[in-house]
Amino acid sequence: MIHNDIKSILISEEKIAETTQKLADMINKDYEGKEILLVIILKGSLVFASDLMKKINCRMKVDFMQASSYGASTTSSGIINIKKDLDNDAAGKNILIVEDIVDSGNTLASLKRELLTRNPASLKICTLLNKPDRRISSVDIDYSGIEIPDEFVVGYGLDFNEDYRNLPYIGILDPRVYAKVK
Repeated sequence: MIHNDIKSILISEEKIAETTQKLADMINKDYEGKEILLVIILKGSLVFASDLMKKINCRMKVDFMQASSYGASTTSSGIINIKKDLDNDAAGKNILIVEDIVDSGNTLASLKRELLTRNPASLKICTLLNKPDRRISSVDIDYSGIEIPDEFVVGYGLDFNEDYRNLPYIGILDPRVYAKVK
């Protein structure tokens, strides 16, 4: 059972829902009367983005990007690989990037630089989790949910080697699980 691989629950379902509502309230205020292009970073952000977008009440279009710097590891390789790009034209759009976690910042800083070359009207970033102790690349986060310690977390969309995304909470993965991969 996947719950047995969790050392402890870091963030409950209730706290996630409360944080998601708080972020949506800020977004609704800032984008009142505007349309946004919600750019969901796959795969980890899908669960958070799904809940967040149901609470945003301005006009929006939704698109996806997929980038990775982890693979089957617990640390970023520093090499960004864009696996899926936007289907929509970003020029003139109010882009809101939705990310599950900002860790090293490498992936997000790269994606932001790339999207800014496409001449959006604005570009902001929303993340559920912020792990500043691991930051390598500087990244401005406009809507930051919960600051977390330097632990390897899974659940609510976050994974280790494609597992644990379906947990309804965010938990700290037991190190014995990823020690096998090293």
